[in-house]
Amino acid sequence: MNLHRMLAARAEDGRPIRVGLIGAGKFGSMFLAQARRTPGLHLLAVADLDVPVARRALAATGWPEESIRAVSFDAALESGGTFVGDDGRALIAADGMDLVIDATGDPAAGIRHVLACCQFGRHIIMVNVEADALAGPLLARRADAAGIVYSLAYGDQPALICEQVDWARASGFDVVAAGKGTLYMPHFHASTPETIWDHYGLDAERAEASGLNAKMFNSFLDGTKSAIEMAAVANATGLTPAPDGLAFPPCAVHDLASTLIPEADGGCLHHKGQVEVISSRDRDGRDIDGDLRWGVYVVFEAPSDYVERCFADYGLITDPSGRYTALWRPYHLIGLELGISVAYAGLMDQATGCATGFRADVAATAKRNLAAGEVLDGEGGATVWGRLMPAAASLEQGALPIGLAHGMALRNDVAEGTTLCWSDVAADGDDETVRLRREMETTMAPSVSDAP
Repeated sequence: MNLHRMLAARAEDGRPIRVGLIGAGKFGSMFLAQARRTPGLHLLAVADLDVPVARRALAATGWPEESIRAVSFDAALESGGTFVGDDGRALIAADGMDLVIDATGDPAAGIRHVLACCQFGRHIIMVNVEADALAGPLLARRADAAGIVYSLAYGDQPALICEQVDWARASGFDVVAAGKGTLYMPHFHASTPETIWDHYGLDAERAEASGLNAKMFNSFLDGTKSAIEMAAVANATGLTPAPDGLAFPPCAVHDLASTLIPEADGGCLHHKGQVEVISSRDRDGRDIDGDLRWGVYVVFEAPSDYVERCFADYGLITDPSGRYTALWRPYHLIGLELGISVAYAGLMDQATGCATGFRADVAATAKRNLAAGEVLDGEGGATVWGRLMPAAASLEQGALPIGLAHGMALRNDVAEGTTLCWSDVAADGDDETVRLRREMETTMAPSVSDAP
């Protein structure tokens, strides 16, 4: 409740939180649009592999040219301006840097940046949920040992869901389910970058002219991004996936309390304490009135008859029993809200969501029949999509995480719909990302008691 006051005090004292942004894509640009309006923040540097892209993002979001002319990190620190470059590690190491935002979306880059932040003592906000789903539990442990904050990014749905779960628990409620909405149909799992724009009602030429990334948009549609985000939520909150992963039940907001409850009580859940994504479209292709396509939700349970009566007294929408109810947020503002994470970490050394265990994983799953020798093209590509799994089941199968299913050649044929395994690919055991993931599998394997 006091973040703005605390930020203003830092500005008045001449002690702004010095922030570095790595990755000037859409999410990073949305943060830039608000960062220049936020007291107590000094955007010390922006790094992007394509420096002109970073400069265009700054210009498009209203940063005056004179504010981004610093020729070095030291010059930016001295002048209060912003240095723009292409070296993320150098940004992390820059004198005076307090906090780093990774908005690259590249799992390997994200892991490198977290490890560098541990080395140089910089808090890190992980817009890069792909890296978090791949190795977040171990990265969070490394960050804690280094005395830095490792945090999910507020404005992105996982952190907002974590906030709702925390609110419910801090209010004394048991969380029955939590998650988000999306547009889903079963055949979307086979979508490729070549077919994606038909689903969005765009032609490829217009999409290209608008600078839309086909693989990124395809990841949202084919179910991979939903799985990645729910893995992050599960690993941060202790909620767990169903054994078969996400079911994407069609559901309107006014039906949450009747649908996202256990099957024994008339709902669709495998167990209480589950992550699930709801669809904004019925299986017959009709869009749902009152959908939650852009939002997040939490379903919770009355612990007593008295609280059930309170639900009724104050007009909450419940299931027929009156025991379950839900709250939801219809939208998320992406990078426009990211400053909340920056403030929490920079002012109070707190995360807006952070992995506390290895409970969920995202396994690469064949989109079609794949042949030996084919090279996987990763998240949002034409070869695999990401399926949410309990971590214990993933490890038992030796499943290949979606975050590593890029650039690896298949050793053998894999049938459509099959979960790929480590044994199916030629993995480079010397690769830093592979080694870190393998270390997490070995040192943080969930126990049987962690299974739903």
